[in-house]
Amino acid sequence: MPLWYEKTGIIAEHNAVRNSVGIFDITHMGRCKVSGPESRRFLNHMVTNDLTRVPPGGSEYALLCNRDGGTLDDLFVYRLEKHEFFVVVNASNREKDFNWFITHSKRYDVKFEDISDHTPMFAVQGRNALLTLQKLTDAKLVEIPRFGVSVITLGGFEAMVSRTGYTGEDGFEVCQFNVPQRESSKAVELFEGVLKAGREFGMLPCGLGCRDTLRLEAGYPLYGQDLDEQTTPLEAKLRAFVKFKKKSFIGKRALLQQRRKGIKRLRVGLVLLDKGIPRTGYEILRGMKVVGKVTSGSFSPVLQKGIAVGYVERKNAKKGAVLAVRIRGRLAKAEVVEMPSSFLPKTTH
Repeated sequence: MPLWYEKTGIIAEHNAVRNSVGIFDITHMGRCKVSGPESRRFLNHMVTNDLTRVPPGGSEYALLCNRDGGTLDDLFVYRLEKHEFFVVVNASNREKDFNWFITHSKRYDVKFEDISDHTPMFAVQGRNALLTLQKLTDAKLVEIPRFGVSVITLGGFEAMVSRTGYTGEDGFEVCQFNVPQRESSKAVELFEGVLKAGREFGMLPCGLGCRDTLRLEAGYPLYGQDLDEQTTPLEAKLRAFVKFKKKSFIGKRALLQQRRKGIKRLRVGLVLLDKGIPRTGYEILRGMKVVGKVTSGSFSPVLQKGIAVGYVERKNAKKGAVLAVRIRGRLAKAEVVEMPSSFLPKTTH
């Protein structure tokens, strides 16, 4: 997957998704199937969210934690059938996550399969995503709700289609089944078929560059920058995806202890009030005191301003607080804003 495609560039691709539709090749992500009579009980113990609430045809965003409450990964769990789940993890964590799953699966009656290398994956995102994909299937995509998932025939291929994404827009993620790497022409055929279907809407193929600016505008965390094994979901302000009422999950005891003692730092969104582009590692200050660091930052094509995500001392995390980011030796004022979608005007998402 390139940073951007020839003759388009990051801004053009970003705007195509915000204003109409774009397609991403996200085959680099890790994909696995978990099945068996104890599949739900197993996965519910592994992740922070409550999978007992997810019916067949539904999905949940969740965190995978270690026993200290640190974040091993953030992922999506899709429930296809009563005892069959599909899990998508971050590319950089594929081996680590799968080894973690396999190690803990030995006490359960489950079957674990890494299907990454024969399941191409695409994301079709934007307000015209539904109209684009509908041309390639007889299934009624409008009936798939947000976070819903269905196995359909798309462009002549069997595929899992979910109404999920990483851009802050409506859209779908598509997993094309049973396409080994030696038959990659089938994946190319589907990808190009979607591009052709979206031509009337000005659809563009989109790269990693705009995937980053889109998710940052939406306030979505990126593992390895905004999340890591030294950061808990509570510090990352992902408390909504941690269900303490569950009987157990890995990391629960540590997270309960952190909640009792008090969280010392929090992830915040920042919109620059002065000119400048914040970048990963830049210091965040209140007055002349360093109170945190930027973990992700960029220029927002929607706001035409610099935006960032970072961690600051809790007392400096209040909405509306005016802090500063040190950019190449000078201080640029920045306002703390709410997440996950406060970077976007309501009319755009």
